Amino acid sequence: MSIPIPVTQTAKAKKKVELFDFFYKYGTILTIIILIGVFAVSNPSFIQTTNLINILRSISIVTIIAIGITISLSVDGFDLSVGSVASLANAIVISMFVWFSQDTFIAILAAIGASLVVGALNSFMIVKLRIPDMLMTLATMFIIQGIALTYTKGATVSQNMVMPDGTFATGLISPFFAKIGQVPWIILIMAVIVIATHIFLTYTKHGRYMYIIGGNKEAARLSGISVNKYKILAYLLSALFAAIGGIVLASRVMTSEINSGSPYLMDAVAAAFIGSSVLGAGKPNAFGTFVGAVLIGILQNGLIMMSVPYYAMDIVKGTVLALALAVTYYKQKH
Repeated sequence: MSIPIPVTQTAKAKKKVELFDFFYKYGTILTIIILIGVFAVSNPSFIQTTNLINILRSISIVTIIAIGITISLSVDGFDLSVGSVASLANAIVISMFVWFSQDTFIAILAAIGASLVVGALNSFMIVKLRIPDMLMTLATMFIIQGIALTYTKGATVSQNMVMPDGTFATGLISPFFAKIGQVPWIILIMAVIVIATHIFLTYTKHGRYMYIIGGNKEAARLSGISVNKYKILAYLLSALFAAIGGIVLASRVMTSEINSGSPYLMDAVAAAFIGSSVLGAGKPNAFGTFVGAVLIGILQNGLIMMSVPYYAMDIVKGTVLALALAVTYYKQKH
């Protein structure tokens, strides 16, 4: 004999679920609007065009790297090595100019080629040896960090740097390459990558296959989809976007610092997970990742304008990431 559930209790439960769904879909956008309002009131220069362009420029590298993570998440993977790959690409592209006096095409090609080797290594170890994605890319992260440090001998690579033999490096960074990291090109590169990835994942057969794999690998395999092929593609694309992020970073700062790409990892992961819930997508997607990056960029910019110490930024970003993970995993289980 079934026990009747009181109508009021059912209505409250339904209202609670609807409220959660609303915040799940629109919480990120509402937060962005509230933050813009709060920061604009505390400092009117926050909403000036110059500052808004500055925010877009500041999130460009994070967004590009986060798009790579988004693609790896779409096949139920996770690439933790993107920060190190960005550092490696940064070191290679600058060293190609400064140490070997190569032109822009060769420098960029060398950085992308080395990064794709990392993507291929990740793919092989994950697909063929069945190593869990997170553990493998964690190991790769440390390996690539070590390789980048060994390659640069732990030094900052820049024009006119002092070489180990005491002479000065004679290579110059090309003026064309220097423009990549400037407005509007850095923002346009980000926009093109976001739009292209959104179209690829949403409107192409291959993108839909990747989502099917991310949803249920066994069902995808039984449907005749080559799961391994698409996982390899995902890690290669992830490495490619990390490399582009590293190249754009190199163009922006015109030097290669030690582990320069590593600080972007947490922001990129946060942007990708925040993006999963934007407009109720319920899956990693390029547009949502961009919105997630905008949220992080606004937070950083606004807190800096409010003179919040830089060492407190990680507390805020970590909290945002924790909330995004909580919402994502709670939704998956309910």
